[in-house]
Amino acid sequence: MTTRDLSKPIDAIYRVLHQTMAHPHLEGFSPASRLNEDLYLDSVLLLQLIVQLELQEGYDIPDSRFTKEDFSTVSGLAAFLEGLNGRSDGENNVQLPEPDPVYEHMDVHGDEYIDIKVHCFVSCVCDSLKRCPGIDHRPFFFSVWDADFAVTDEAVMTYHAPSVNHDFFRQWFQRLYGIGITPWYEPGRSKEENLNILCRQVEQCGEHEAVMVMLDMYHLPERENKFNQNPFPHYVLVEKTDDPAVWRMRDPDYRWEGALPKVRILQAVNKPTVSGGWLLDRSTVSPPPPELIREYFNIAFKSRENPLADACRKIFRAHVDGSQPLTHLNFALRELPVISVRKYAYEHGFAFFWRELVLPDREFEHWCDEIEG
Repeated sequence: MTTRDLSKPIDAIYRVLHQTMAHPHLEGFSPASRLNEDLYLDSVLLLQLIVQLELQEGYDIPDSRFTKEDFSTVSGLAAFLEGLNGRSDGENNVQLPEPDPVYEHMDVHGDEYIDIKVHCFVSCVCDSLKRCPGIDHRPFFFSVWDADFAVTDEAVMTYHAPSVNHDFFRQWFQRLYGIGITPWYEPGRSKEENLNILCRQVEQCGEHEAVMVMLDMYHLPERENKFNQNPFPHYVLVEKTDDPAVWRMRDPDYRWEGALPKVRILQAVNKPTVSGGWLLDRSTVSPPPPELIREYFNIAFKSRENPLADACRKIFRAHVDGSQPLTHLNFALRELPVISVRKYAYEHGFAFFWRELVLPDREFEHWCDEIEG
């Protein structure tokens, strides 16, 4: 393959970011810059960039042809843009990366199925279920697709707010599966007291137990913060290692686990932006009876409303009618990517029913494509 000159599309990307979008994080702009980690472009800003590359620079970008790898670096996006007009030409043809395996659906009636990570609290508690043979965690996702979030008085969407809690999840998890969820974090105690309790819980954690804690991911630069949120409240699981100065952190929602200095984890827990922690005990786990699953689905499924779409309309109206400055709309919706991925929970719901009712696999694939669309 002949080496191509990517200077023109790279210049176009810079012009849009600098002149049109007035993006403030361009000091280190280069072909190797990562769009998310180095230039701080979240999903909303990336969408703006793509739209402006079409409107201002004349690129015709079919949304069905790109993947997330095209948006990894400046040079990756530039190569994609350069290849748009020459895909039939062997010299200029750009080979697109393989699709994300998360969206390549297995046989819904097979022994394995793609797991979905869309909500940190749910991912953490379901981690305990997956350690129990014969227990299907997918019904628990019935309420994830419309999980609580908030819209502030300033018409800003947020997934973390005083009005948002996980009581509904916690109560139904215990009812469905019999796993104990006991709070160890007490809001009335000082941060120091809660940190001491956390250390004791980790040290004394039993074979069938797991310690769950909310921390601010923004203060763990060792870990990818895919949405560049500040703050970024996030639940993880922590456990001790043979080294007293090192803890193992397991992040089921982002499919990551590894050893980190205990002091770094405690620093991320010790932020005023976060508070919360639970002790999970799976020693009493049991599969839910069908009638309880039915009751849970009927409560969780909102057949006549879509809270996320309704909230977006409310926010748009507030910024269009002048109640809020239109220039703040980006900020008002900056957490939309965090919340919208919850809709993938429909795949777990569909997979559960498809297997229980022995429905055709090809129809499941069709509805998975609809969900992704």
